[in-house]
Amino acid sequence: MHRSLAETVMGAVVLIVAGVFLYFFITTAQIQTVQGYTVSARFGNIGGLQAGSDVRISGIAVGSVLDRSIDPETYEAVVSLSIRPDVKIPEDSSVGIGSGGFIGGVHVTIQPGKSAKFIRGGSELTRSVDYKSLEEQVGEVIFLATGGDAPN
Repeated sequence: MHRSLAETVMGAVVLIVAGVFLYFFITTAQIQTVQGYTVSARFGNIGGLQAGSDVRISGIAVGSVLDRSIDPETYEAVVSLSIRPDVKIPEDSSVGIGSGGFIGGVHVTIQPGKSAKFIRGGSELTRSVDYKSLEEQVGEVIFLATGGDAPN
């Protein structure tokens, strides 16, 4: 009987701790999409980019990925992005796909340009850099280290 009571108390403690972690996750996680203006970008490879992934400038989340689709004519990936209304992106900015490391998620990165004109909602960011997997990057380093030129 004593053992059964101890197991019940421990089970209750585990459930309470799990509830606290769940509450903490729900209140601090930014899992909703950013409401703002919409822009799009085209890529040859988006890696594992998912709807809801971050859009970052200088490592700071300024938006989220709304949707991914394929252009039936060019077979490029078309990514729709929602950008916070207070963030203005210069027209000559470039957009790429970044990774948060070995276990981090894939996200969109924007490198701001120098233009005095800003991109409008519904426009497309035309300067894009495709996603390169860790394997591709290591292969390029090995190729360069052995005296070859970087493949295109």
